[in-house]
Amino acid sequence: MAGTTIVLVHGAFADASGWARLAAELSGDGVDVIAPPNHLRGIGADAAYITSVLDELEGPIVLVGHSYGGAVITAAGNHDKVAALVYVSGYALDEGETLGELQGRFPDSPLAAALKYTPFRIAGGEPGTDVSVDRDKFPQIFAADLPIEVTRFMADSQRPLSAAAFTEPSGPPAWRSKPSWGIVAGADNTINPDVERFGYERAGMTVTEISGASHAVFMSQPGAVAAVIREAVAAVVAVG
Repeated sequence: MAGTTIVLVHGAFADASGWARLAAELSGDGVDVIAPPNHLRGIGADAAYITSVLDELEGPIVLVGHSYGGAVITAAGNHDKVAALVYVSGYALDEGETLGELQGRFPDSPLAAALKYTPFRIAGGEPGTDVSVDRDKFPQIFAADLPIEVTRFMADSQRPLSAAAFTEPSGPPAWRSKPSWGIVAGADNTINPDVERFGYERAGMTVTEISGASHAVFMSQPGAVAAVIREAVAAVVAVG
């Protein structure tokens, strides 16, 4: 595993600190683990930023994306240093597909009724809209299997996603050319688990389903998520 870097890309309504328990779980594996910020402004812009992070690393890289971070790694994963992808309760978009279109194939999750829309200003540009989760509903929707004192603060510190991200078409998907693994959170109230299953199956991923896990499965069950990442790392090492 030496020489491999695991890059953890967080999703919407969260930040990179959520990866702390998973990073600790992987810390004894002889790999480098980094968790850069995901700016949550749109797939193209966010993938471009993550690509700039990858430019500064040595390969091989295992790129891990949670939730909307899955859409980001689908694009950024085309980087030539990326050897494998891991989706954690994430979106695996196809070329030309939007988040809204993929979600629209299936019934809404409880998240849909809990979203809040807030305008924001852009210097010299058109105003945008931020999307966040109602603070009172956040704990049950995002991370029902975490202690309430943790999820209350997560609700208060959440980072919004630009509404434009829901209608931005995805580019060529990295999962077409890179080995990929997908984790389904069986009790996900943020993304309908069928959205995860559909995307993973379409991409031909190796799929692991964690029963009873919330959308924040990487926080509530870091050992189970780490086991899947280790599979990806082992595959990279075997090929190398």
